[in-house]
Amino acid sequence: MDSPLKNVAIVLAGGIGQRFGTDIPKQFLDLGGKTVIEHSIDAFEINHNIDEIAIVIHRDYLQQMRDIVKCRSWKKVNKLLIGGKERYFSTLAAIEAFKDAKELNLIFHDAARPCVSQRIIDDVVSALNENPAVAVAIPTTDTIFEVESDQSLVKNIPNRQLLRSAQTPQAFRVDIISEAYNKALMDENFSCTDDCGVILKYSPEIPIKIVSGELVNMKITYPEDITFLLSYLKKITE
Repeated sequence: MDSPLKNVAIVLAGGIGQRFGTDIPKQFLDLGGKTVIEHSIDAFEINHNIDEIAIVIHRDYLQQMRDIVKCRSWKKVNKLLIGGKERYFSTLAAIEAFKDAKELNLIFHDAARPCVSQRIIDDVVSALNENPAVAVAIPTTDTIFEVESDQSLVKNIPNRQLLRSAQTPQAFRVDIISEAYNKALMDENFSCTDDCGVILKYSPEIPIKIVSGELVNMKITYPEDITFLLSYLKKITE
C-alpha cells in the first residue's frame, strides 16, 4: 500500500533492564543468534512501508548500539537518540528529532517486542492513512480485578469483552502526538507509561484506532519469555 506520509519507526530501547534481573538490558540479550533489538529492527527494515528507523537508547549503551548498527547492513537506520529516566522521555526525544517535519508518521515500538509481524506493521500503516492515532492490542483473556486504593479488596470487575491488552507499535501523526505532549508537559501532575494515554487525556477529541495484535508480539518481561520466543522462532524457520 502507498502511504501519503513518510513513516518513521521509532524503536524504543531506553531501558536498562533493572527489573529483568540480568547484567545487561533485555534488548541486548541473545535470541536465536541475534540480539532482541536486532530482531525488532529487522522487522521494520524489511517492511516496504517504513521509510526510516530511529533508535532511542540509554546513554550508557549508545556505543554498543553504534557497534551493532555498524555491523549490520540496515539501510533505514538514520538516527540514534538518547532516552531519559522516564519512558516518555524517549517519545519526547523522537518528537524533538522530527519536530521540523509536518507530514510524518511516528511509529513507536518496544525493542523488547522482537516478534512483531509484517502483518501488524502493514495494518498499522494502513490505519494511519485514515486515522491520526493507532494502537495495537489483543483481547484480554483473564478476568481483571479493579481494586480499592489499599489494593486488598476487589472494587469492580470490568466487562472483559470491552478490555484489550495493549501492545506496540503505537503510531501517530507527528503533529498530533507533539501537540498532546505540549499540553501534558504543562500539567504539573503529568505522568504516563503509554503514548496513547497521553492522547486520550490531553487530546481526547482524537480517536485512537485499534489494530489487532498477536500473542507472539509479546514484550519480554520474564526470563521464561525468552524460552517461549525461541521456540516460536524455531518453529517458523523450520
